[in-house]
Amino acid sequence: MALIHGFHLRNIRGDVLGGITAAVVALPLALAFGNAALGPGGAIYGLYGAVVVGFIAALFGGTPAQVSGPTGPMSVTVAGVVASLAAVGVSRELSAGEILPLVMAAVVFGGLFQVLFGLLRLGKYITLVPYSVVSGFMSGIGVIILALQLGPLLGISTRGGVLESLGTLSANFQPNWAAVAVAVMTLAIVFLTPRRISQWVPSPLLALLIVTPLSVVLFGDADLEAKGLAALPRIGTIPEGGLAFTMPNWNEHFPVILKAGLVLAVLGAIDSLLTSLVADNISQTRHDSDRELIGQGLGNSLAGLLTGLPGAGATMRTVINIKSGGRTPISGMVHSIVLLVVLVGAGPLAAEIPTALLAGILIKVGLDIIDWGFLLRAHRLSLKTAAVMYGVLLMTVFWDLIWAVLVGVFIANMLTIDSITQTQLEGMEADNPIEINDSKDVSLPAEEQALLDRCSGEVMLFRLRGPLSFGAAKGITERMMLVRNYKVLILDITDVPRLGVTATLAIEDMVQEAKANSRVAYVAGASGRVKDRLAKFGVEGLIGSRKEALETAINLIKA
Repeated sequence: MALIHGFHLRNIRGDVLGGITAAVVALPLALAFGNAALGPGGAIYGLYGAVVVGFIAALFGGTPAQVSGPTGPMSVTVAGVVASLAAVGVSRELSAGEILPLVMAAVVFGGLFQVLFGLLRLGKYITLVPYSVVSGFMSGIGVIILALQLGPLLGISTRGGVLESLGTLSANFQPNWAAVAVAVMTLAIVFLTPRRISQWVPSPLLALLIVTPLSVVLFGDADLEAKGLAALPRIGTIPEGGLAFTMPNWNEHFPVILKAGLVLAVLGAIDSLLTSLVADNISQTRHDSDRELIGQGLGNSLAGLLTGLPGAGATMRTVINIKSGGRTPISGMVHSIVLLVVLVGAGPLAAEIPTALLAGILIKVGLDIIDWGFLLRAHRLSLKTAAVMYGVLLMTVFWDLIWAVLVGVFIANMLTIDSITQTQLEGMEADNPIEINDSKDVSLPAEEQALLDRCSGEVMLFRLRGPLSFGAAKGITERMMLVRNYKVLILDITDVPRLGVTATLAIEDMVQEAKANSRVAYVAGASGRVKDRLAKFGVEGLIGSRKEALETAINLIKA
């Protein structure tokens, strides 16, 4: 297996251009996600994560043109990890040097779990999450981002989850007007920049380049102090030396860290593989899901060892990369190299970035993540689908990310099984010649209909159609009492291509019910795997075709 999936040099110019463009977009987002995940002082760790995860995931991953780095779901999850650790008594202040090693331990575990998912070849199953669940989850993430950024947008320090953050904001509502001014300028740029300009310079980067120097000129600490105003919150001092190996803290609060790692792994896997599908559609390629999980896992594990925020396949950056010419993993690696150069040379400048500016950028990200199209129209498609989506959204915002997905998948699958079962039961017909004398069953061939008519109401032809899952077993069982009204039962499974275990047992029960009531039962039309399964279960009465079963029934009745 080649080291790099999809690697070649034929598109080197397009890959370099795509990588540079993706890096331009990634820079402000990485800083913003770092600040959102870890609070004041955390922005630089988002940039570390973009460098490490972006390079390693491209090198070892299975989606050639994918660009990886910190994303909304991952940053929200890390913020949840910080809140969980605070709940067990760990200081939330990064400067204390206590919280960061614990968070990074969770990041490393998350990466290792993702590698395990890939080795177990679970990639194809992760993307089978129903769209209603994905939509509700992503919209919930968007709402969380909006709620958590309201405080920084107003220059008010908030912590914790949505409810705690909003509670703090309400109790300490004293806006920092310098921060509000910065936020207004940022929002104006990210929302109002003409498309012809944003095609060349992404609006988040434009806001970063314009608002940061303006904030230094207009809202310097000395000027604000002279006016009796509070200082403008900024990113602050960037740690010197850049990327450096740091041993995570494995020894304390292990259950919390392990659970957080699993959550990061699952959400990162879903986030990455959904982006891989987007990349496939745009680039007309096909990704390797399991290899992508391994690449993402290795990137996240290494990021945790280098104090980087965990990442996943980033949809916006991947789309921009492909549209700018990126086609191979070289583009993702170039993206990381460009960010590393910025990291080494722009540390002092980055320290002056206002946190309100990053909050403004994330407000735009949060609004973009919300699935407005489906959110506003789901009820037209199905009330059940809408209920699942809104339920997942609310659970994501107010309860727990991973449980929201698990509960949503369970309920969505139960509703799907119920719908399939109803379709299967609609295809089950009990043909009684006494009841159909006035209206012949045209679905039966004329010769077989004639044979059924000759049975004089002594034969029940019970027809099963379509793949029968365990949900159809209930319908089969409910019809078992009808057997007592006839001398012969014919279970016709000619049109059944697949038979679940539970449905197989239900058929066996029906045959045994007929036998217990001194009736004769035949199972007709079984073939291939369906016949093999019935034979292995030892189901009695297997016979050839439906016609053969009818002929045998007539002979039995006349005997």
